[in-house]
Amino acid sequence: MLIFINNQSGVPIYDQIYQQIKAQIISGELEEDSPLPSIRNLAKELHISVITTKRAYEELEKDGFIYTAPGRGSFVAKKNTELLREETLRQIEEHLDAAIKLGCACGYTTEDIIDMLKTLDEEEQ
Repeated sequence: MLIFINNQSGVPIYDQIYQQIKAQIISGELEEDSPLPSIRNLAKELHISVITTKRAYEELEKDGFIYTAPGRGSFVAKKNTELLREETLRQIEEHLDAAIKLGCACGYTTEDIIDMLKTLDEEEQ
């Protein structure tokens, strides 16, 4: 499992770990029931605090991407299709929100942006 930390991104390190592990789970790179590195080992490998790694794992577990077996470690949870669908919808909403804000800043109306989206969709088909 590869994780890259960018100290100059402005994104908290625990969130960078969370996002990268989550992306690897969603993409299937990390398969169901695959073991994750221990919190201590990952912290050592990334040269960061154990507390930071622990927070990333806690967030992943809270959101249903991993589970922890006491005495055994942390593992990739079974893919929850509803959870993945919600995550995808959230990402689409973020992109659409950014497009609307950019369009409005350039003087376009929401209807203009909808027309652009319809045109792009027609071109794809």
